[in-house]
Amino acid sequence: MFFPSNRTALTTRYTPDDWHKSNQSHYRDSESSRNSAERLRRETVRLIQDKDQLTRRTQENTSKNIGERVSDITFWRSELGHEIENMVAEIGALTEVKRRLERALAETEGPLQVSQECLYHREKRMSIDLVHDDVEKDLLKEVEVIKSCQERMRRHLDKAIAQLASNRGAQHELEKDASDKVSAYRIDDRCHQLRNQSDGISFHRGIDRLDPSLSLPESWCRFTDGNILHSQSERANSHKLRDEIEILLNATSNEMWNQFNAVNVAFANRMSETADAKNSLQTHLAKTLQEIFQTEMLIESLKKAIRDKENPLKVAQTRLDERTRRPNMELCRDNPHHRLVGEVREIEDTIQKLRERLAEAETALQMLVKTKVTLEHDLSVKANSLFLDQEKCMGMRRTFPSTPRLVGYT
Repeated sequence: MFFPSNRTALTTRYTPDDWHKSNQSHYRDSESSRNSAERLRRETVRLIQDKDQLTRRTQENTSKNIGERVSDITFWRSELGHEIENMVAEIGALTEVKRRLERALAETEGPLQVSQECLYHREKRMSIDLVHDDVEKDLLKEVEVIKSCQERMRRHLDKAIAQLASNRGAQHELEKDASDKVSAYRIDDRCHQLRNQSDGISFHRGIDRLDPSLSLPESWCRFTDGNILHSQSERANSHKLRDEIEILLNATSNEMWNQFNAVNVAFANRMSETADAKNSLQTHLAKTLQEIFQTEMLIESLKKAIRDKENPLKVAQTRLDERTRRPNMELCRDNPHHRLVGEVREIEDTIQKLRERLAEAETALQMLVKTKVTLEHDLSVKANSLFLDQEKCMGMRRTFPSTPRLVGYT
């Protein structure tokens, strides 16, 4: 009977050579493992050092890139700020010119109303004085000039309103861009200041796979540059419009003043002409009145002369009548008879001529009275015209907006 331990010892027994080989194998394996471990340790130390350096360099480059980005943002913020200041100044300048244009436009209403009222009052001229004279022509031209100036002012006012809207739109885009740059600067500056020991750093898994970008560096620069260029273009247009408005204000002021003076000169000439005509009419009226008086005296003289011939005619006719009663042969056609007949005929002819002359004098008197009435009517017409031109029209035209007011200054 065999024991198990004896049986196992018999079946698993190794030779000394096996034992030495086994030991050598273990030695070799141990040395190999140690060499591998040592190599791994050296490589790992080197890897750690390399990766530390790489991570540090990468972080430094990233920080440098972020710093450059912060500098870029600072540059464009400065450019935007400078352009915003320029645009704000331009908006202020255009707004002031617009106010001046509005004030100048308002100032034209008074002269226009005066011109129209002058035309209205001059419609009250009477008779032959209701003439389309130089004053009326210049007044109509003055109305036309003022309305033309108003139309040009309104067009430029509309342009100024539209340009202000464009300027403010460009300013809004600049301010929005600048505001975004402020936010971006704040974020990137904070990122630039972050260090490995900073508070608030943490893991954000998968953030490197998320790309919320809306632009590239080139499009980012073009966007801001485009905003600035657009603003500069609008500022140039605004400046040009301001120059045009300044030129317009000076031009319209000169046009209205020149026409105002032309109308006043026409009024002065017409009033002088009317006054001369009125004086001439008064002179003719005075002469006519004198002639009427003398003609009336002549008529009275003629009537008296006719009356004075009545008694001599009666005497002559009575003598002839009495001599017809001579008896018989005494009824002789003697010289006294012939003389009496001649005397009667002579007196009757005289009376007839005097009566004809009296009729002529009375006709002349009627013509003189008619002339007097005509002259007096024409004098009233001239007086009415002078009153309308001197008192009504020129009274309103004594005041006219000064040049500073016509160009929009108070």
